[in-house]
Amino acid sequence: MASNSFGHIFKFTSFGESHGKAIGCVVDGVPPLVSINEEDIQHYLDRRKPGQSKFVTQRKENDQVEILSGVFEGKTTGHPIALNIKNEDQRSKDYSEISQQFRPGHADITYQTKYGIRDYRGGGRSSARETAVRVAAGAIAFKVLEHKLKKPLIIRASVIQMGPNKINKENFNWNEVNANPFFCGDPEAAKKWEIWLDELRKKGNSAGAIIEVIAENVPKGLGSPIYKKLDTQITEALMSINAVKGVEIGSGFNLASLTGVEANDEIFPDNKGGYYFGSNHSGGILGGISSGQPIVARFVVKPTSSILTEKSSINLNNEAIQIKTKGRHDPCVGIRAVPVAEAMLAITFLDQLLEHESQIGSLI
Repeated sequence: MASNSFGHIFKFTSFGESHGKAIGCVVDGVPPLVSINEEDIQHYLDRRKPGQSKFVTQRKENDQVEILSGVFEGKTTGHPIALNIKNEDQRSKDYSEISQQFRPGHADITYQTKYGIRDYRGGGRSSARETAVRVAAGAIAFKVLEHKLKKPLIIRASVIQMGPNKINKENFNWNEVNANPFFCGDPEAAKKWEIWLDELRKKGNSAGAIIEVIAENVPKGLGSPIYKKLDTQITEALMSINAVKGVEIGSGFNLASLTGVEANDEIFPDNKGGYYFGSNHSGGILGGISSGQPIVARFVVKPTSSILTEKSSINLNNEAIQIKTKGRHDPCVGIRAVPVAEAMLAITFLDQLLEHESQIGSLI
C-alpha cells in the first residue's frame, strides 16, 4: 500500500532521503534492446542539479547516476533497472534545531502525525531532492519513446510566471529556455526576474511560479475513458511534484470565462484524408484520449516554505514558538521543476503507450 511508485506498466519506485547516503529508483517495465548508458541519463540530471546559479539552492551535488542493473553491453535487458545517486553535500547540522520543531509550510507536522517519526534533516523523504530520481527515470522513458516512435515526441517546459511577473508571449522563444537561469522562454522577462528575485533572495524570502509544459507529436489515441483519462494521468504526474498546488490542461480555468461557441475546438478535413482542429482549448485531449494536437498543461508551484522570516509554529510539546528556517534553499523552487515536469510527462506518455499496446496494439 506504500505510495512510493508511479506508473502502471512503465513504473518506477523511488527510495532515499535528502540527507541519507543516497537516493535512487528501480524502473520496471522497460522493453529490452533499448540503447542506453549513464551518459544518456546524466544529460537530463545536469539540467536539474542544484548549485548552478544564485537563484537555486547552493547545495553542491554532482548528481552522478550509477546504473546497477537492467543494462548489459549498452542495451536494456527487459529486467528492472536500478539507479543510484549518492548524496555528497549534506549539512545535517543546519537542521538540528528543528528536530523538535515544525516548520510552517513543510510536511514536518503531517509526517510526524502520520508515522510518529520523521527524518528532520532537510525534510527527509518529503524533500525536493527526491525529484532527481524522477528525472533519471524520465531519461529512460525518453530513450524508450525514441526507440518506439517513428516521429520524435517533443516535450518542453518553461517558467511563464514568477511571483506576479508574467512573460510576454510575443517574446517567447524555445531556444531561450536553456539560455538563462530561470528556464524562461522570454529573455526580456528573464532579465527583469533576475533583479526582482535577487532582491527577494537577499531578504530571505521566496516566490512561487507557474510552469507551462507542451508535448508535440503525441500519437492520437493515448489514454482511456473514465478512470484512466490521459488528463487525469498527467495531472497526477504533475501534482506529485513537490510544492505543486494546481494543474490545468489546455485553456484550463480560463474556460469558465468563455462561451461554448468560443470554447469548442472546431474540426476540419485536411487534404490528406485526415483532419485538423481550428483551436486547442482542450489542450490536445478529448474524452481522456489524445487528439493529436499539442498537449498543453500548466502547474503552479507555491513559494519555497524555507524562509528567514520568523513565523509562528509549535514544537513537539505543542508549545507555541517562533521559527525561521536556516540552510541552503531555492528562493523559487519552481525553477528546477522544469526538467522534472518534462520527465514526468515522458514517463506518463510511455506508460500510456504501453497500456494502449497491451489492449489494442501498436499505435504506429
